[in-house]
Amino acid sequence: MKPPSSIQTSEFDSSDEEPIEDEQTPFQISWLSLSRVNCSQFLGLCALPGCKFKDVRRNVQKDTEELKSCGIQDIFVFCTRGELSKYRVPNLLDLYQQCGIITHHHPIADGGTPDIASCCEIMEELTICLKNYRKTLIHSCLSPTIPV
Repeated sequence: MKPPSSIQTSEFDSSDEEPIEDEQTPFQISWLSLSRVNCSQFLGLCALPGCKFKDVRRNVQKDTEELKSCGIQDIFVFCTRGELSKYRVPNLLDLYQQCGIITHHHPIADGGTPDIASCCEIMEELTICLKNYRKTLIHSCLSPTIPV
């Protein structure tokens, strides 16, 4: 039976199979020095691990292993659960927990901003992590661009 012509293709690949290794998008962590704010720590920034969207294809298991091998102890996640599903990593928060990574989930809708109480909560948690010399990373759904 031929599918109706009204079916539109999605931005997503309909297959749940992982692409072959050569096709995967590299996973990168950028390290931001916090010396300008009198902190000796660095803060990791990265795009969404395991993301599969448009031309981005990453493997969530490999990306999580990379985070563990870097010694990441705390991750701040600003994606909503809907965005995690959209980018095909709906169980990412559970995976972090299984890996022993403490997850600070503060969902902020794409294009939105947190209210002042949420900002204060995020800053307080982040300050505690950094003061306790915990290797900390922040990610959202978009790739970070850090000026040198």
